[in-house]
Amino acid sequence: MIPYSTQEIDNKDIQSVIKVLKSKTISRGTKIDEFEKKFSKFTNSKYSLAINSATSGLHLACKSLGIDNNSVVWVPANSFAATANCVRYCGARVDFLDINLEDFNLDLEKLKTKLISAKKKNKSPQAIIPVHFCGNPYNQKELFKLSKKYGFKIIEDASHAVGSLYEGKKVGSCKWSDISVFSFHPVKIMTTGEGGMITTNNKKYYEKIKMLRSHGITREKKFLKNKINEPWYYEQKTLGYNYWITDFQAALGINQLKKVNQFVKKRNAIAKKYIESFKDENILLQKVKKNFKSSYHLFVIRYEFINSRIQYSKIFKLFRKNGIGVNLHYLPIYWHPYYKRLGFKKGYCRNAEKYATTSFSIPIFTSLKPIQQKKIIAFVKKITKIKK
Repeated sequence: MIPYSTQEIDNKDIQSVIKVLKSKTISRGTKIDEFEKKFSKFTNSKYSLAINSATSGLHLACKSLGIDNNSVVWVPANSFAATANCVRYCGARVDFLDINLEDFNLDLEKLKTKLISAKKKNKSPQAIIPVHFCGNPYNQKELFKLSKKYGFKIIEDASHAVGSLYEGKKVGSCKWSDISVFSFHPVKIMTTGEGGMITTNNKKYYEKIKMLRSHGITREKKFLKNKINEPWYYEQKTLGYNYWITDFQAALGINQLKKVNQFVKKRNAIAKKYIESFKDENILLQKVKKNFKSSYHLFVIRYEFINSRIQYSKIFKLFRKNGIGVNLHYLPIYWHPYYKRLGFKKGYCRNAEKYATTSFSIPIFTSLKPIQQKKIIAFVKKITKIKK
């Protein structure tokens, strides 16, 4: 079975991990700090904080912005559940935004209408968490303008977007957002096994996240209530979490980061081949603007002729039966039983629902062989002729 994505680990990656495992410190050591500094340089952000997952990162981002049970946060309906779950961890109310069927990112026109209505009802969101879907950047400038007009904060869910470019700038620079969060899960652009990174240009958010990542505990003198100038003294300032990454994961991350631009280049080459191959077929593809660059964490195809769950399931199973590991990214979050219990029903975000019933993520990863690409392309085309 050809997976839809997989990690690429070479001998240098392995040796970097072994070196740390043989050292005196495998956690809370210097590699984490080194990784964070190099990631800030990569994204051109002031601060970076390594964490054990993007889910943890989104949670900490919400906490640092003061999201609580009096808050409401809006997220795209078409995302992994963690994008919404992080809001619920804080006790806040979550609401869902529809996507457009061109770039699969937030539908900004629908968002504007929703913001106007919410303001009239005094129910404006405290934050919005846009997703760079598949690694394709959303319109950051436009959303930033709306954030200033309506007073909400922006947390970028950049889980798909390590190495993506928005108007020549790396996603994660936080020029048009408050905080960005990345994932280093094995199927993403780069990996640390499990893990993630938070970037921000705001010192206040950075310091709060740094403390929350480590149980809410600090040794920094400027934060201590009791001015005890002793090396053994520390204080818990708030209820925090254990969201640390290890040093051997950070070592892997440092080495993987060196190759991100090459990884993205290879993924773009495969995407280009797919686009060229499907241009005359009855297949809908994600549109990437000329001044944007997608990392292509995912490559999604849409068969708009699909008109039933039975037909979708049949096609999905045919792909798998023929050794092509397609996947669905994603079901609308509010279709899950947990969110249905909060009152959300089918029909709430129609584009996200149409996407979920017509879309397949086909394999794309750096080591995908030409012969495998040829097989995938041929079968994708074959499906267009089934239609039943």
